[in-house]
Amino acid sequence: MKYLIIGLGNIGTEYHETRHNIGFMVLDKMAKDKGATFEQDRYAYKAEVKHKGRTFHLIKPTTYMNLSGKAVRYWMKELNIPIENILVITDDIALPHAKLRLKPKGSNGGHNGLGNIQELLGTTAYPRLKFGVGDDFSKGKQIDYVLGKFSDDQQIDLELYIDKAIEMTYAFGFVGIAKAMNQFNG
Repeated sequence: MKYLIIGLGNIGTEYHETRHNIGFMVLDKMAKDKGATFEQDRYAYKAEVKHKGRTFHLIKPTTYMNLSGKAVRYWMKELNIPIENILVITDDIALPHAKLRLKPKGSNGGHNGLGNIQELLGTTAYPRLKFGVGDDFSKGKQIDYVLGKFSDDQQIDLELYIDKAIEMTYAFGFVGIAKAMNQFNG
């Protein structure tokens, strides 16, 4: 069994460890924990980890957030992975900071990365793991907020929540989206 895990984010040092790059941060930790390294490949940095007999292909699109669908579609075809075996990890301002939520499908909620994936896959029915980053910004400041770094208070337990996201990702691969949602969404 193989899975394609897509962490959304933007490449470049100016975006490193910003709220919008939480998908990259989860995949970086996932790879580090298994001693894997990312290599630049077509439309993405790619790594592969094995966990209890399952193969997880990790991709961090190099297309920038708003064109993430290009990398997702390419790697799904290249690796012959069905849509039910992909998981997109993304930030979500509609969830409180560090609230994690698995979903089998849904709207893009105004998230341009999810919108592009939806457009290029032709469906909203693909699994995703939403990582809450909160909405502590004033009107018109959403872009500055998501492209900003986590506050000192938010960073205190951030690694614990990243580890929880990794645990949820592995559960998705072992028991499927429905059982993983029952286990973690609470």
